[in-house]
Amino acid sequence: MSLDTVVEDIREEASARAEEIREAGDARADEIVSAAEDDADAILDAAETEVGREIDQLEEQRLSSAKLEAKQKRLEARRDVLGEVREQVERELVELDEGTREELTRTLLDAASVEFEAGDDVSVYGRGDDADLLESILGEYDGYEYAGEYDCLGGVVVESEQSRVRVNNTFDSLLEDVWEENLREISNRLFEQ
Repeated sequence: MSLDTVVEDIREEASARAEEIREAGDARADEIVSAAEDDADAILDAAETEVGREIDQLEEQRLSSAKLEAKQKRLEARRDVLGEVREQVERELVELDEGTREELTRTLLDAASVEFEAGDDVSVYGRGDDADLLESILGEYDGYEYAGEYDCLGGVVVESEQSRVRVNNTFDSLLEDVWEENLREISNRLFEQ
């Protein structure tokens, strides 16, 4: 065997080996590319899923926020309407006709009088515009005297130093009691659903 033949055999073997290595390299490169594409697809799917979840979460948060805001606006509107109704009731109490005002004032004074002993000096306060009415009524009560103005819609505040008792029978205090006791029913009637 000549040197040329040996060189030729080595070249052929080297070429064959190089071809095997190239094919193995190409196959490995194809595997790497395929794995990278699979990874990229998985990452893209995960990102799309995460973005979808975030979108759903944002939509849910916005919907919840919108519902809460709507509920708050409804409650504010209800409070406003209830406030207007209460103001209307207060206006009507201030504007009662004389006969009704006198009858209610007498009833409230009689109810307060049971708290005081005979012979007590009793001071009676009332709405400034009711001063004449109160003085007229108090003429019928022994030891009772109109003591001055009290900021209210009507009715009386009655007190005695001897008994150390003070009774607030104003329209305001009665309205407050009735309002609190019946607020749910008032609200239900106004906002029937």
